[in-house]
Amino acid sequence: MDAELDAAVDLWRGYVQRHRVISVADVDEMEDHLREQVSTLQDAGLSSEEAFLVAVKRMGNVDSISREFAREHSDRLWKQLVLMPEDGGRQSNRELMMVIAIALAAGLAVKIGITFLHEETLGLNVSLLVLPFLTGYFAWKRQVSAAVALTLIVPFVLAALVLNLYPFEDGGSTVVLAGIHAPIALWLVVGLAYAGGDWRSDRPRMDFIRFTGEWFVYLTLLALGGGVLMGLTAAAFDALDFDIEPVITRWIMPFGAAGAVIVAAWLVEAKQNVIENIAPVLTRVFTPLTILMLLALLGAFATTRSFTGIDRDLLIQMDLILVLVLGLLLYTISARDPLAPPAFFDRVQLVLVLSALIVDLMMLTVMATRIAEFGSSPNKIVALGMNVVLLVNLAWSAHLSLRFLRGRTPFTALEHWQTRYLPIYGAWAAVVVVVIGPLFAFA
Repeated sequence: MDAELDAAVDLWRGYVQRHRVISVADVDEMEDHLREQVSTLQDAGLSSEEAFLVAVKRMGNVDSISREFAREHSDRLWKQLVLMPEDGGRQSNRELMMVIAIALAAGLAVKIGITFLHEETLGLNVSLLVLPFLTGYFAWKRQVSAAVALTLIVPFVLAALVLNLYPFEDGGSTVVLAGIHAPIALWLVVGLAYAGGDWRSDRPRMDFIRFTGEWFVYLTLLALGGGVLMGLTAAAFDALDFDIEPVITRWIMPFGAAGAVIVAAWLVEAKQNVIENIAPVLTRVFTPLTILMLLALLGAFATTRSFTGIDRDLLIQMDLILVLVLGLLLYTISARDPLAPPAFFDRVQLVLVLSALIVDLMMLTVMATRIAEFGSSPNKIVALGMNVVLLVNLAWSAHLSLRFLRGRTPFTALEHWQTRYLPIYGAWAAVVVVVIGPLFAFA
């Protein structure tokens, strides 16, 4: 079977696997059937491309297949949620025990950090107290090699040395910048573990983007649910004249916050073969709302007479909004079927990217004007660099999206661009921590 046909089958398989209710074994069986159909049609005289298209058509609508699997195998949901499937129950229980152990270890690390580290030092090291455990979970789950495991350890050791040995000024802006950007850089180390060390392929990186979005949603839900539960518990004990606030703040919150990071990742992993991806729903709700917000902000900027008079806090908020737009863009790309033709929502997505691009250009103009008039500072340099990184990504994303809508470029080109550009954000975050911090510290 030629390479082009194998590539087409891989794309079809990726589409089928996005319907999480279908297990890997089921997809393997469907792929075998598809290949048999292709082989039969080729023997009948059809070309590889013709045979593939006819075979896929005969396989039926994949959405219908997914719904049939959901009805026929509905018991999978409950079995997966409690991790008690008929086959492999011991392995699932073993993973559950491992998740609990790692969550407790992360909570203990945070508790020790709170006890022995200064408040400012704790802020710098908080990612080092949790993310190594999340990385360890994925390294254990993916059964990475010793070489990959060593590769995963090195960045955390270097980050610990950088964050704790550089002479940051107490209360200075570089301390805050390092504390913000260190988790961003180290999150890509988590991604390397998530991909099982296979970071060179586009698909594992795209899967990690999808995981990041779903993990954030689960973590937010756990935080909200945990906050409500602690509030109700404290109120109940208070009615009984028991003050448990010290217990909540000193023990439950550190262990709960660290444990939620691990548990949220486990939930995404445990339910990925059970329920449909939530990305399409979230992106279709928030993309139009974000466009309206960006257009309103552009209108507000248009009424501003002086760029230097723009409030610094507004610039920070605008940066956060641009990061939100980037997250929506990545989440949409990860959820979309790459084989589907251009649709109305792809045009909406292009409007979002173009709106964000205009906002970013205005932000860069404001920042350059402020630096020229008031001089540079760590905050200004970091913000300027981040907006340049965003500008390049948004500009090329808009170009690729426009070509896709015109039928000149496949959607996979946009996927490849985003997955290959992803490490740039981690690299810039590392530059902020390793270069900009000490540069201003020794200045």
